[in-house]
Amino acid sequence: MYELVVETSTNLPYDVRRAIKEAKERENKGTRAALSLSTITENIDMADEHVLPICQDTGMLTFEIKVPVGANQIKMKEAIHSAIRQATKDGKLRPNSVDSLTGENSGDNIGPGTPIIHFEQREKDYIDARLIIKGGGCENKNIQYSLPMEIEGLGRAGRDLDGIRKCVLHSVYQAQGQGCSAGFIGVGIGGDRISSYELAKKQLLRDVNDENENEKLAQLEDYILEKANTLGIGTMGFGGEATLLGCKAGSMNRLPASFFVSVAYNCWAFRRLGATLDAETGSIQEWMYKDGEKITFADDKSDQKDESDERKEVVLQAPITEEQIRELKVGDVVIINGDLHTGRDAIHHHLMDHDAPIDLDGQIIYHCGPVMLKDKQGEWHVKAAGPTTSIREEPYQGDIMKKFGIRAVIGKGGMGPKTLKALEEHGGVYLNAIGGAAQYYADCIKKVDGVDLMEFGIPEAMWHLKVEGFAAIVTMDSHGNSLHEDVDKTSFERLAKHKEKVFA
Repeated sequence: MYELVVETSTNLPYDVRRAIKEAKERENKGTRAALSLSTITENIDMADEHVLPICQDTGMLTFEIKVPVGANQIKMKEAIHSAIRQATKDGKLRPNSVDSLTGENSGDNIGPGTPIIHFEQREKDYIDARLIIKGGGCENKNIQYSLPMEIEGLGRAGRDLDGIRKCVLHSVYQAQGQGCSAGFIGVGIGGDRISSYELAKKQLLRDVNDENENEKLAQLEDYILEKANTLGIGTMGFGGEATLLGCKAGSMNRLPASFFVSVAYNCWAFRRLGATLDAETGSIQEWMYKDGEKITFADDKSDQKDESDERKEVVLQAPITEEQIRELKVGDVVIINGDLHTGRDAIHHHLMDHDAPIDLDGQIIYHCGPVMLKDKQGEWHVKAAGPTTSIREEPYQGDIMKKFGIRAVIGKGGMGPKTLKALEEHGGVYLNAIGGAAQYYADCIKKVDGVDLMEFGIPEAMWHLKVEGFAAIVTMDSHGNSLHEDVDKTSFERLAKHKEKVFA
């Protein structure tokens, strides 16, 4: 189980690698999307080479385990917990299990409800163990529909295949770049509210290239994969050709009164592996999702810039002045050197009513919950440090920037109108880093200067970092411009073109 956990966290499966490679080859050179895919593929190789987390967000670990009749599931659960504790201690997972009432982090990824373990008995003599590690950013973009209903942009969706089609297409639109597109979706049709979501998540255990045995569902999967990639959302929501990399759907019976369509969204960092195990010894017999050639990206030059690319590149080092910020425009690439301070949900909530532990005037806040390890000398080291989804901080961000004089925030997926207004009034900027690229950004962090508010736990503490060559893209500037708003508008217009009935 330890080997399964570590391999899932650090080594992307072969079918997912192939899908990302194909998306990269389709993308237009020199675009923001191409730059994002270049960073993503570099990160995949780095994580694999160094056996470190692909993404800093451990998310929710879900085990689906099929066992022979008579297997001791109690002992198996104990072994899984032991493996997770060790993997967390070794820096392969971020401590991610938080008490919902107190906010206290367990520190070892074990707690009521975490991890999720499903056992199923069957009359075979070996164990089939599969694990999916699904980050919080993409988990938050899961969505459930109850038919019949009106769907924004697509009109009435009835209790039929065409109504299902509208739900699934809308689910891709609403995710935008907040779920770290280009992504994968699992669709659950029928059941009750709980079993429908469970069915959707189980679809993510299918191989990206398999074909649905149900002809109608196979048609639905092909249709969604084609049409989703016409919406123009693109990688990280920057616009582009690749929005969806895979769609898998399953159905089950339902009650006459209920008709649920549930969609489980998964980011490009599709951490899902499995293995068959010897039932007597527990040793791995064969890996799943590792058929065919293993794609690596080290020698791939398809992301090279087009000679016509004239995107502005600016170096920033805190403390930053308002004048420097006002010169930045959406689309500029910013290279950050020097000080960077992390701040997530707990920090933003805390700062609304308390003083900051350091002077934040002219500083940069990074929406990031890193994976950190302390060495024998007591020094902290960053093991993974990609951005978290920024929209969660929308209620706080503008107020905190004004209160403390913060000039820039870094995250992923963009923010909303309240933050955009504050950026314009205060003279601030939002910088979009590439979601999931935890090794790429960890490599830019040269030193940990210290940490404050450790009582919130490692992911939520305020880490003070020294960085070099930290690249991000301006997607919201101080002049009222938002790339996220623009992409949302154009993708909605394209979504609305699919109102007409397709499936009888």
